[in-house]
Amino acid sequence: MNAPGWSWGPQDLGSPEVSRRSPAAREVPVAPDMVLEDVETGWVGAVVSVEVVGGMRVVGLEDRHGRVKAFPLGPGFLLDGEPVRLTSPAPRAAPAGPRITRSGSVAVENLRASVAKESRVWVEGYHDAELVAKVWGHDLAVEGIVVEPLHGIDDLPAAIADFQPGPQRRLGILVDHLVTGSKESRIAEQALAVPGARGNVLILGHPYVDIWQAVKPSALGIAAWPEIPRGVDWKTGMAKALGLPHRTPQDVGRAWQAILSRVDSYSDLEPALLGRVEELIDFLTAPGAD
Repeated sequence: MNAPGWSWGPQDLGSPEVSRRSPAAREVPVAPDMVLEDVETGWVGAVVSVEVVGGMRVVGLEDRHGRVKAFPLGPGFLLDGEPVRLTSPAPRAAPAGPRITRSGSVAVENLRASVAKESRVWVEGYHDAELVAKVWGHDLAVEGIVVEPLHGIDDLPAAIADFQPGPQRRLGILVDHLVTGSKESRIAEQALAVPGARGNVLILGHPYVDIWQAVKPSALGIAAWPEIPRGVDWKTGMAKALGLPHRTPQDVGRAWQAILSRVDSYSDLEPALLGRVEELIDFLTAPGAD
């Protein structure tokens, strides 16, 4: 990952050449694979993402061990030993053909989102909702379908009863680890017995312990997802095994953002998730579901 002529070693952070407040820093549009050093921490890595997090534009830098850290876009970086101020990526040339969305569909240009329908996509957790929104957000906006996170599914039958599903008020529900004989499968059976659920509620699941595993390992530059020992919180253990922040719930959230930043399109996701989400969208948008 070392760039030719890269200046390694400690830097004098008080030097005007590397100070975040240095007026001499050259403005440079951030670009993929650009190798940068954050002068405050010494972190060196290649640019792998540029995202908006909490209203702030951040750049993800991957070091030579595959670890990713996010830094605010702006001053405070070295490029080939030169202090630079990172700016937004240079605008891309307009594509010659139709634009393809992250889900693989043809984009609707100059889209104004449809008025939200009463039907909903429910997913188990905020991370699931963020992933679905990132890859299928355009498709859902076209259809006026809103994605909402569930805080677990133990109370799913009661939540469906409160929703009062019907032909024009459908639910598509994505559940983690929905495999035969699991607790989740038993809850799903009970949920479909709620009055109004049959034919108006579709519950599908993927085989993974958590939505994180629906991201292909190759998207993260690893051969396979690590095995987490029983008794260890899965997300905490996984973040630690990947060399990502893991000591606090906030750290685990940042670890997920680092993983999510590596998802650029449907091709970065496992087929077992892709088919389920597409089936849910088809169910909610079928004729007579409006």
